Amino acid sequence: MVKTTLRDLNTQLTDEELKELEAAEKKPYVLDEDSPLMTQEQLMQFKRINRENRTKPTVSLRISPATLRKAKQYGKGYTGLLSRLLDAAINDEELVRRCI
Repeated sequence: MVKTTLRDLNTQLTDEELKELEAAEKKPYVLDEDSPLMTQEQLMQFKRINRENRTKPTVSLRISPATLRKAKQYGKGYTGLLSRLLDAAINDEELVRRCI
């Protein structure tokens, strides 16, 4: 999780933008039907992401630009697709032998 403050953004914002953000920070928030106050039970439904206890380790590997383009054509979730393809391929002994 990355936490950013107005001071961190200072070099990227104009003085006018900083003033607007500082003024907005002082205003009270308003609950409405689009953003109601959440109950404790609703808050408990959120899942905390703990990257250190992932079930699947993160690895880096090199793939061809063409393969990456093809994978990205499947849209959001293409890294999961690549993971499942690799899982299927590694279990195919004949395919593994051809690639060695």
